[in-house]
Order: sequence, then C-alpha cells, then structure tokens
Amino acid sequence: MMITEPLSAHPTRPVRVPVLSQYWRHPLFIHWPVNPAAVAPLLPPDVMPDLWNGTSWVGLVPFQMERLGPGRGPGLPYFGTFPEVNVRLYSVDRQGRRGVVFRSLESPRLAAVLAARASLALPYRWSSTRLAIEGDSYFLATRAHWPSPADRTCVLTAHIGRRLPAPGPLADFLTARWGLHTRVRGRTVYLPTDHPRWPLHEARIGGLSDHLVRAAGIDVHGPPASVLYSPGVPVRFGAWQHV
Repeated sequence: MMITEPLSAHPTRPVRVPVLSQYWRHPLFIHWPVNPAAVAPLLPPDVMPDLWNGTSWVGLVPFQMERLGPGRGPGLPYFGTFPEVNVRLYSVDRQGRRGVVFRSLESPRLAAVLAARASLALPYRWSSTRLAIEGDSYFLATRAHWPSPADRTCVLTAHIGRRLPAPGPLADFLTARWGLHTRVRGRTVYLPTDHPRWPLHEARIGGLSDHLVRAAGIDVHGPPASVLYSPGVPVRFGAWQHV
C-alpha cells in the first residue's frame, strides 16, 4: 500500500547538492478545483493526481524568474531573469512523493525555452510576457510565439492584500510542493526542490482573460477558488530520480 508523504510547509527532502538555483519573485497562485478523472490522463506514467478532500486542482501561476543558473552560482545576469507563467497540476508518485506536473510554461527567453525543452522535456513556449507589480497592484500579459498558436494568451490584474499569519492546510497543499514530475528520455523522473516557507498574502483577481488553462487540456468554470500572492523565495533543485 502506497503511503503519501504528509503535507509540510518546509522541505521534506532538503537539497544538499543543488544542480540548479533560482529565485521565484512575486508568484501569484491562482487555482480551480478539477475532477481527478479528467486530469489523470494528462500526467506522466506512474504518477497520479494528488487530492485534497477528494478533489484535484489546476494552478495558473505567473511570477518573475531571477538568477536562474547552475549549482549554487549567482545565476545568469540576463538569460536567467525573465517573467514566466505556468499551468500546473498536482501529482503523487508510487513512492508517495508529492509534486507538480507542468502542462505549459511561457517565457520570453528563447534560450531558456530551448534549454528546458531539450534537457527536461518541459513544455516551455517562447512568448511575449510582461509582468508588473506596482504597490498592491499586479498585472500580467502573455502571448505565445512558438511552438503554439498565437491565440494562447493570458491577461490578468489582481490586488494584493494582507499577509496571512496562518495560511492553512489548503494553501500548503497548493504552494508547498517539494518536487517536480516530468518525462525524460522515456522515463518518468522526480526532481526534488528546496526553498524557505512561502510568505503568503491574500489576493483578489480584478480581471482575467485566460486561454492557457484550456489550451493545456483542462476545463475550468467560474472564478478561481483560491488566489494567493507571495513576495517570493530562493529555490534549489536537486538531481532527478527515477520514479
């Protein structure tokens, strides 16, 4: 019987020797509940939907990537800094390790797109993406260039609210994910991640016109059920492990 690791706001497997370091600045976690049976076919082999009270979730997450680079280094000064927006699902593997599965990732850095697609088979797309935060106002606009049709767009505005002293277990389920599941060279692999606990704030969507979630094969209806903001954290990735 598989035993799923417990939810934790702190890393469950600290990364001692990072292969990749970066800083995730200004993430906005936008989430809808979805039927687990509808998203299960979208996950890699040997990975199942991770559930919260019997429900799976899909996330639309824009943020500013900063100082992306190998090992513990300072990161690349230009190519390692760019806005990104991803669509992600929540997964658990046969060893009970919780993670995320990316269905799409938008980036304006073509070099980063090509490197991520080649090395980890991550579904990055080259796009025009702009992210701006002014005071408590949040703005994102993205339009795909390659390898997808240009009608795959997302424009949103949001208002950032107060910091949450105790975000709660659902917030931990949606944000404190300590690994990534993906498919590399015909094998499903798990990449552990390590970062400080998220400082989370309330947030409210002002306007949202999104075509990314549906383009990722997921139907959602109505406004998002959860919207959270964080100023950001430094992140380290460890070496991949076969599932």
